[in-house]
Amino acid sequence: MEWIQGISAIYNTIRPVLDILILAYLIYKGYELLVKTQAIQLIKGAGLLVLLYGFAYFFKLSTLQWILNLLAPGLFIALAIVFQPELRKIIMRLGQAELFHINSKKRMSQIDAAVTAADLLSKQKRGALMVFPRKINLRSIIETGTRLNAELSTSLIVTIFAYDGPLHDGAIIIQNGHILAAGTFLPLSEQQDIRKSFGTRHRAALGISEQSDAVVLIVSEETGAISLAYEGRLYYDLSLLEILKTMKKLLENENPLLEEGTVEEGKHGIMEV
Repeated sequence: MEWIQGISAIYNTIRPVLDILILAYLIYKGYELLVKTQAIQLIKGAGLLVLLYGFAYFFKLSTLQWILNLLAPGLFIALAIVFQPELRKIIMRLGQAELFHINSKKRMSQIDAAVTAADLLSKQKRGALMVFPRKINLRSIIETGTRLNAELSTSLIVTIFAYDGPLHDGAIIIQNGHILAAGTFLPLSEQQDIRKSFGTRHRAALGISEQSDAVVLIVSEETGAISLAYEGRLYYDLSLLEILKTMKKLLENENPLLEEGTVEEGKHGIMEV
């Protein structure tokens, strides 16, 4: 009986910790899901209404309370209609068990496909710009280009950038193993100390890395050099091994393996902003 009591005591000790850990994980994944679909705006709107109603109730503003009571049902219905696509995405993601889905294999395969395509384009001296969003949604950038939502492959990337087609000059957005859009326009960096030899493609890569947490893979049309831009910095002319290791670390939310000393050993070194 003593061992049963011991197990029971251990269980009673672990149970609150396990309860908190599971709840924290669900809250984190739920928030991550809301951010990805931009439905967080719906939560902010509802929270603002609640705060406004609390303010009116606390200071006994009867007229404002009456107006809010009158408008509240209609406002919530209006919000539900406006954010209907976002709510549908949340339900679909829940149905696909995305809260517990680990897509590291898909990310690994998309990295390999992109780097292989970059190597092929580099040998052909064809410029390319590939953006990998992380936690910050790039919907506004996607809307500037042509939506594809096509399954990612090396041949598709090479097809987009290898010829002077209408999508060649823009950037492609890659996420979850799909090319979401091509021919997108990225914001240019306004930094003044960028190397003058860098053209619009590198400035655009640096610009989006300054305004978001995206990782950008760049192929220079002039030199064929393959570079990375992330966290407001541009790492120029890296080896394929350095790029693969760094992208895998960055897209797995770990500290990048690439160090400045390693990059400086390259042909053209590193340019940081």
